[in-house]
Amino acid sequence: MAAESPTMPPPRPAAAGSTVLGWIGTGVMGRSMVGRLRDAGFDVVLTTRSRAKAEPLLERGCRWADTPAAVAAAADVVFVMVGHPADVREVVLGPAGALVAIRPGGTLVDHTTSSPALAAEIASLACGRGVWSLDAPVSGGDRGAREGTLTVMVGGADAPRAALDACWGAVAGNVVACGGPGAGQRTKLVNQIAIAGGMVGMCEALLFAHRAGLDVETTLRAISGGAAGSWSLSNLAPRIVKGDFAPGFMVEHFVKDMRLALDECRSMALPLPGLALVESLYTALVAHGRGRMGTQGLVLALAEQADHPWPPRPPAQVS
Repeated sequence: MAAESPTMPPPRPAAAGSTVLGWIGTGVMGRSMVGRLRDAGFDVVLTTRSRAKAEPLLERGCRWADTPAAVAAAADVVFVMVGHPADVREVVLGPAGALVAIRPGGTLVDHTTSSPALAAEIASLACGRGVWSLDAPVSGGDRGAREGTLTVMVGGADAPRAALDACWGAVAGNVVACGGPGAGQRTKLVNQIAIAGGMVGMCEALLFAHRAGLDVETTLRAISGGAAGSWSLSNLAPRIVKGDFAPGFMVEHFVKDMRLALDECRSMALPLPGLALVESLYTALVAHGRGRMGTQGLVLALAEQADHPWPPRPPAQVS
């Protein structure tokens, strides 16, 4: 559990109808999370790179702001969910970033999978302004975001995490206090390391089944309920069988996450050869123009290495 600040009063509990939420970044998962918060009755002010992508949320009653600073000036709690650490630095610490405008006593929550060191830097600067800060990356993919069953891994003090219970209730099925600033990010990197190895196993298993002449859907029914079962096997393997490579989580973002994990490994002098292998396989996908497909696209790289033309690849999804 994270220690509380001795100088800052605890934040007021968030409540629909009285707490204004700010949101920066409405990508694949962010837009579903905003939609669930709006459906829960929260007033949401948002911004993202392309207003056109936010129009469906604006039609549902969310309000637009032109900059992250404008979002923060209008909100009690500001959520950030962008792509890369550089994006986090820009929208939080930049000249038009959230931290220049968020009011003392407010709370800043970064849902981006980002650098633990950057999370600690933001927490320190936020504290200097009398602002609570949480690093709170999520896991569960596009389906978890739509259904409100995400896992949230929270780094930072207990008081602001507890004050956001009404928000977590709209988007998450599991909220875990992981420790102080940066601990949420490190926990998410553990999550991504575990997924990386599992993705290789899942994709290689499907390729083996197909090459061996088995009915792949029948094989999935046979193995998914046993020791081989996993989230990826249950949720991504059926997409592979259908040739569906639309992103629930993009390859390019997964590569970013693995590189963050490898950076942490180097700082700890901890070799993880399996992680390095998976990062190289996914990097090859990016190099072939497949960085914006879903992570299940790894099977394509493995199939090409094996010279085995399976599974089907809809051109619109792999261009």
